[in-house]
Amino acid sequence: MKANTYFITGGLGFIGAHFVHHLHTQDPSAKIVVIDKITYAANPMRLADLLAKGNCILEEANIANEAQMQALFTAYTPQIVINFAAESHVDNSIAGPAVFLETNVKGTFTLLEAARKLWMESPNQIKSEYQKACFYHISTDEVFGSLGEKGAFNEQSNYAPNSPYSASKAAADHWVRSYHHTYGLPTLLSYCSNNFGPFQHAEKLIPTIVRNALKGNDIPIYGNGKNIRDWLYVEDHCTAISSILARGKKGETYAIGGNNEHSNIALCDAILTLLDKIHPKGNGTSYRAQIKFVSDRPGHDYRYAIDPIKIQNELGWKPKVSFENALEITLRHYLEQYLKG
Repeated sequence: MKANTYFITGGLGFIGAHFVHHLHTQDPSAKIVVIDKITYAANPMRLADLLAKGNCILEEANIANEAQMQALFTAYTPQIVINFAAESHVDNSIAGPAVFLETNVKGTFTLLEAARKLWMESPNQIKSEYQKACFYHISTDEVFGSLGEKGAFNEQSNYAPNSPYSASKAAADHWVRSYHHTYGLPTLLSYCSNNFGPFQHAEKLIPTIVRNALKGNDIPIYGNGKNIRDWLYVEDHCTAISSILARGKKGETYAIGGNNEHSNIALCDAILTLLDKIHPKGNGTSYRAQIKFVSDRPGHDYRYAIDPIKIQNELGWKPKVSFENALEITLRHYLEQYLKG
């Protein structure tokens, strides 16, 4: 049997790179082609071991560039496309939204078109050699907007994006849905809560807390710190994606959450308490004294939470790593990284 060829877009990013390693472990015979624009958020070192051994191929390209995507789809004829590629930092989307429209919306459309042209004879008619093809789009719980004190998002939640970032992801989701319903393109889509783990970009919350703590700087927390997020360990996210890819029904959506709701200030306190234990300050004081509340982000959503009952009941997935263990693994990674340099 011919090995599957996977296109992993955004494979040098945080979640994408973790998934490439996971995929190689699960399917060593797979041909993995990583497509990445190599922006500031990309890090080729995340895949250095696999690239050096020839276990995956890196193609530097822009998913919004039609000519580049058409050439790559023609050259490699992928059976499976998993679209991780996205501009994802909300603060950046507020300061400069145009690139979010370009990458997240036009880029997704360009990939859908390239897949449709390669895989489909005509609407609802898949070519014989692509009967197992799949276009898997990675979305976010932020497309649903903000929750109050109670409730959780699920696959039936209404879209209500509140930032340029979440609006761009919502638009991309609708394009994916439309290509399944109009053309019969075999698609899957999942919404995830906030990911965390080793190798996340320095702009994100957890590495920002650790880095500033170790440098003796103020640790900035937006507003009153009471905004709540559901935290999902990145390796658990990878196993969820594998479960959906293997057993999910084409055209369906799946919500992936960690059942780990924490306010920003509670998360910060947990990290700094652990840091006090693992790497105490020489003067005997707590890192918590460095916390500084700063002006809130414009349009800051209050709370996100995911109800993962569908993926649990239908596909048998659930997180394997406890929040406490995952947080310590993550913290020790950043300690090693920041103390080195």
